[in-house]
Amino acid sequence: MVKTLSRDTSIPESPSVDPAEIEKFRAMAADWWSPTGKFAPLHKFNPVRLTYIRELAVKHFRLDADARRPLEGLRLLDAGCGGGLVTEPMARLGAHAVGIDAGDKNIKAAMVHADTMRVDVDYRVGTVEGLLAAGEQRFDIVLALEVVEHVQDPAEFLRDCATHVAPGGLMVMATLNRTAKAFALAIVGAERVLRWLPAGTHDWNKFVTPDEARAAITGAGLKIAETVGVTFSPLTSRWSLSRDVAVNYMVAATRPKD
Repeated sequence: MVKTLSRDTSIPESPSVDPAEIEKFRAMAADWWSPTGKFAPLHKFNPVRLTYIRELAVKHFRLDADARRPLEGLRLLDAGCGGGLVTEPMARLGAHAVGIDAGDKNIKAAMVHADTMRVDVDYRVGTVEGLLAAGEQRFDIVLALEVVEHVQDPAEFLRDCATHVAPGGLMVMATLNRTAKAFALAIVGAERVLRWLPAGTHDWNKFVTPDEARAAITGAGLKIAETVGVTFSPLTSRWSLSRDVAVNYMVAATRPKD
């Protein structure tokens, strides 16, 4: 059974919420779980990030890599979870997964899919600031994936996400770098030429550099573990980890134990 602590259909007031971005994704919410719909690129991107998070968590928490549910017993927060493309798989791996998003239609799509697949996920309409204000218990794993480029204040959003990481815990964020290469490939190529994404999905000015992301995360007391690039091969039509952080990249960080 899928639980939710909020079914509020209004857009939460928050310095990290951009109402225009919320409306943009509300209009596409019905397509979240369609591998051939508006989020098709995310479905192709998903395997590499899911594998990365799983392997990183297994290594960091010294878990059994061969277990069917290796994340059993860990609390996980997926901040800006969208339709749950990562939250639900993390729950399948055994985590007590909380998916939070400011878009009510995103959460509805996530809940419907989780109910259909009989996966227990705690989905909530809200913000990371709201969780902090409510005194929510910290999480072993905090994810902020492909969301920071859609918020009002990226630095504050990342700091708030990092604040939710428990001592000894892990954070993974993923976004697009603010480079000429990212503009050429992610906006001109993916949106205007190849039409992989609806035009206007991304605003290059909102992209965040690795240095900016790392500064915000370390400002909340975390230690950077690594920064990795994620690149697309047109020959195999697959994404893979790389050293090239000029377009897509992920940052992993940890909070020292008390």
